Amino acid sequence: MTASTPASAGVRMPAVFIGHGSPENALEENAFTRGWKALARSLPRPKAILCISAHWLTEGTAATAMAAPRTIHDFYGFPPALYEIDYPCPGSPDLAARIRKAVQTVKVQPDAEWGLDHGTWSVLANMYPQPDVPVVQLSLDYYLPPEKQYQIGRELASLRAEGVLILGSGNLVHNLTAIDFRAAPFPWALDFDHFVEDALARRDDDALMRYHERRSARMAHPTFDHFLPLLYVLGASEGETPRQFNEGFFAGSVGMRCAAFGE
Repeated sequence: MTASTPASAGVRMPAVFIGHGSPENALEENAFTRGWKALARSLPRPKAILCISAHWLTEGTAATAMAAPRTIHDFYGFPPALYEIDYPCPGSPDLAARIRKAVQTVKVQPDAEWGLDHGTWSVLANMYPQPDVPVVQLSLDYYLPPEKQYQIGRELASLRAEGVLILGSGNLVHNLTAIDFRAAPFPWALDFDHFVEDALARRDDDALMRYHERRSARMAHPTFDHFLPLLYVLGASEGETPRQFNEGFFAGSVGMRCAAFGE
């Protein structure tokens, strides 16, 4: 089944984590974007996409509930062409309502303001360049305990059987203060990336929920917003061993590792 084949009744969509890196990936053809495109070609075509992006942090949890989400250019200092990108996909108030019903761990509020940030559209512009698949974003409550973020993912897992692709977008190593375009990956970046690689391969979800205990964690993630989407995807794919790909680094301190569960 390919991306041109619609997901049918009884087809369980995968759950995926994408290391999205620079917003300029929306403009570029490189090894990372080729990996995303290859993934999309290998999947059934989703009926809808639920994205948990590192770039929508809220107090509490919300889901976009508008019919036509706006494209948010939530960055500065990039080429003008990047600000001209529009990803005019439909939203899905119906899916947002089903999300609010499915999640019991926290109350999910409907949102009519946010839209799609670059953690979502820079990836989807590569995976699904024809923007005709409905997309809903779920926000991150940064201070919610990891166990609850994981549990929200478990509660969302049933949507996969309805043809919904659950997509977490962040980076498993993310330290923008250490970016060096000439540098090889830093030792602390490699250490944390190898920790994640091994824990994913073993499906040691407990270790991944205790990510902050790793000695290299504070350098790999001065803040943990880019790691947290993984916890939702882990919950939504409990017990499934992922295929890992795009195991490279950008500018020494941004890990681009991706993981696809249940392909």
